[in-house]
Amino acid sequence: MRTAVVLFNLGGPDGPAAVQPFLFNLFNDPAIIGAPTPIRWALAHLISRRRAPIAREIYATLGGGSPLVPNTQAQATALETALGPDFTCVMAMRYWHPRADAAVAAVKAWGAERIVLLPLYPQFSTTTTGSSVKEWTELAEQAGLRLPTHTVCCYPTEAGLIAGIADRVRERYAEASALGRPRLLFSAHGLPEKIVKDGDPYQWQVEQTSAAVAAALQIPDLDSVVCYQSRVGPLKWIGPSTDDEIRRAGADKVPLLVCPVAFVSEHSETLVEIEHEYRELAHEAGVPAFYRVDTVSTIASFIEGLAGSVRAAIARGTGTGLPAGGRVCPASWGKCPAGRP
Repeated sequence: MRTAVVLFNLGGPDGPAAVQPFLFNLFNDPAIIGAPTPIRWALAHLISRRRAPIAREIYATLGGGSPLVPNTQAQATALETALGPDFTCVMAMRYWHPRADAAVAAVKAWGAERIVLLPLYPQFSTTTTGSSVKEWTELAEQAGLRLPTHTVCCYPTEAGLIAGIADRVRERYAEASALGRPRLLFSAHGLPEKIVKDGDPYQWQVEQTSAAVAAALQIPDLDSVVCYQSRVGPLKWIGPSTDDEIRRAGADKVPLLVCPVAFVSEHSETLVEIEHEYRELAHEAGVPAFYRVDTVSTIASFIEGLAGSVRAAIARGTGTGLPAGGRVCPASWGKCPAGRP
């Protein structure tokens, strides 16, 4: 069967003029700000207008726009090669082009006979995968695209993902070890604490990914910490924060490796926030050495892992869940979608 694999990702502005509308789309998502529509719309306008100048400066260091889309296209091309000629991979970015409506049109034009929805977020959150699946479902229905659909909700401990991250860590760990026993920070994008308390399994899944990578490294007495970056707004966020852990490493005088455990491709959070902002903070805090671990990107083990997840999701049948069926999260995480029809 002709199978379209839809790759979900955040998206990013493709130039300075796109920064403010990208931010507006982000903050106007009810999965991000749960206020009633008129209030959310006004807040999104206010926040995007205020944050746009700072964000433009960030993207200026990356050539004016985000590298996320070309990086995702490279992953899509690699995944198509791994899956074979009966598959096509299309991107559906949540907050900037190419958006889900263009992906729906592309899937229809290609003549797909079934669809696999595959998030490039290894850990499920209502704010990322949940939001993308909801948008896709609504737009596909509006377009009359009614095909058997298989949804991979998450893959936090998938073997190819874990092997790929572990390989990336090893590339830096030996170098860092020359300056003393390093500390490994598994850094993920944070969430407001209230979202997690409401049953979102993201933090729990990030911890499972980090634990699996730590085990795969087989480093005796590994010094590692799970922490969270990119906090915005006045709400209390999950912690500890990456900023605080960098300062603690400075006080302890240990070399640092920062591994972006929830990002699978390079973008502003890795190439600017970690590479520049956190590197500068580490220098100010007295950290003796600082290393950024690359994302898995198109590393072979990760791409093969994605291909295996696609095949297993098809074998499992339509619906939402783990490729092999069932759920990875304890039942206490009520927002986990695995096992739902």
